[in-house]
Amino acid sequence: MKAAVLTFPGSNCDRDLAVAFAQAGAEVHRVWHKDMNLPDDVDIVAIPGGFSFGDYLRCGAIAAQSPIGAAVRAHALRGGYVLGICNGFQVLTEMGLLPGALMRNAGLKFICKTLELQVATTDSAFTSGYSKDQRIMVPVAHHDGSYTADPQTLARLQTEDRIAFTYSANPNGSAAAIAGILSENRRVLGMMPHPERAFEASHGGTDGAVLFRTLTGALALA
Repeated sequence: MKAAVLTFPGSNCDRDLAVAFAQAGAEVHRVWHKDMNLPDDVDIVAIPGGFSFGDYLRCGAIAAQSPIGAAVRAHALRGGYVLGICNGFQVLTEMGLLPGALMRNAGLKFICKTLELQVATTDSAFTSGYSKDQRIMVPVAHHDGSYTADPQTLARLQTEDRIAFTYSANPNGSAAAIAGILSENRRVLGMMPHPERAFEASHGGTDGAVLFRTLTGALALA
């Protein structure tokens, strides 16, 4: 399985994400935001956390217009897998690959701690390694992580079982306590928590490793 990990000016979790994929068995390629093309036969594109372009304008708005953006959109539209974490989730909404927006936290403070999530669906290559309603511990680190969407979009996400993760105790005011959502074809996942920071015991927990190993295994067999 071949993974492409993007890097923008201000990304700070790109190496962590690359290491997580490599340890899960993927062949990892690093891609700079000014590149025009993704590696040949890439299975998944991963957009890391951080503060791309200093979070000027809206978080992720400038990164979404980077030269590599067209290749990411084309990859997703032809059925390729995409994972966006934290700032990467913001980039995916700005690209129009996921609905809604990530707004300033309700408490107007940066949140950096490990939180309990609930697995809302196992019907995806990202989440099938968990159990439905399983509680997992995954770190968060964000200032603009409050997921917002219009009532019709929220209803559609719930009806179509596209909410991937929710917060057990909502830390940022996200609508429906949403921590992560899936695209219509279930091949694009955006989530604010950082599973790559919960990959090995030295991180304080390994609940995030399930996502990477399940995904790598599923795509290797595809």
